[in-house]
Amino acid sequence: MTDTYINTHNNEGIGIIELTNPPANAYSYAMFQQMDAAILEARMDDSVHVILLRGQGDKFFSSGADIAMLKTATPSFKYNFCLHANETLLRLEQTPKLVIAAINGHCVGGGLEIALAADIRIAKEEGLKIGMPEITLGVLPGTGGTQRLSRLLGKSKAIDLMIQGTLCSPQEALAMNLINAVFPAHSFNDNAIDYAKQFLPPHKASKAVGAIKRAVQTGLETSLSSGLALERELQQQLFTSDDATHAIAAYLNKDTPVFSGK
Repeated sequence: MTDTYINTHNNEGIGIIELTNPPANAYSYAMFQQMDAAILEARMDDSVHVILLRGQGDKFFSSGADIAMLKTATPSFKYNFCLHANETLLRLEQTPKLVIAAINGHCVGGGLEIALAADIRIAKEEGLKIGMPEITLGVLPGTGGTQRLSRLLGKSKAIDLMIQGTLCSPQEALAMNLINAVFPAHSFNDNAIDYAKQFLPPHKASKAVGAIKRAVQTGLETSLSSGLALERELQQQLFTSDDATHAIAAYLNKDTPVFSGK
């Protein structure tokens, strides 16, 4: 029987992907294989409009890679483990649906690298630390951290955080735009669901939300002319959608649009 490291379910259009490896939700190759499958499942499921990532329990989002596993693994395995992790997080990043990381506990090392592959990060306001302390192990953040953190915060700030191994409070992370919002610890899980719901039909045209995400995530890695070409193609797709047709008519009629996600 295969151990379960990822729990998934659909909460009224929110595809929840939960990292499940107590006590710290540390990840292994097996967890990333299951995460990869869960991302593809959510991507292909038309009833999922937003993806919400979280850790099981209330102590850890994720502590990162399983250090004991890395200690005994061969160099070849470690390389391919990192490669697959990169591929999985790129798949998450390139999925044309909004991804929200609900940081419900300590989010350090590779845990923060997972969260950085989300489009938006929210955290509970107390009882956790956020950062990349890999320097204390004599290594670098190897699951996309050096690249995504520098793109988010700028080179100098990202380098400083990584070479210092700084662990931030949620308030400090919010102040530097590492996360987007904080919510009270006692109601965080409910707040996270409510936060995600605002991007679902009938409130928002979820196809347009996903297209905006894809235009930004993919376009910023290309030239301006290529990014504009992608933007035009996505806009053309949206112009033919039911939601855009309905919303444009509603605007002209001074009505409030009700979106279907189609």
